[in-house]
Amino acid sequence: MSTPDWLNAVRFDENGLIPAIAQDVADGTILMVAWMNAEALTETVSSGRAVYWSRSRKRLWRKGEESGHQQQVHEIRLDCDADVILLKVEQVGGIACHTGRRSCFFQRLDLDGQPRWVNVDPVLKDPEQIYR
Repeated sequence: MSTPDWLNAVRFDENGLIPAIAQDVADGTILMVAWMNAEALTETVSSGRAVYWSRSRKRLWRKGEESGHQQQVHEIRLDCDADVILLKVEQVGGIACHTGRRSCFFQRLDLDGQPRWVNVDPVLKDPEQIYR
């Protein structure tokens, strides 16, 4: 079976991966960044749910398979260099991060005095209750 033209247009790196940004379709918040391989991207397209490649587990990661916090994909975009995917998603349950926060980008660099990272977004659900 030949690779579809739309998939041939995607520039995966030397490991067969491409970064994928998940953005809230309603308000534009960046929820997380993960990796996709061709199989993950193809399954995402066919299922309408975000599927990533877990570099640590070395397998497909269907977002929400453990937590229930799935991402329903509304739109998929490819950047101008064809080497980054943008997924516009509806985040089921409102939590994208394994820390129980809405977004993985919950730390802000505080530049008052000595620079330091500060948690600026609340934990919405204790991770112990999400991952049993």
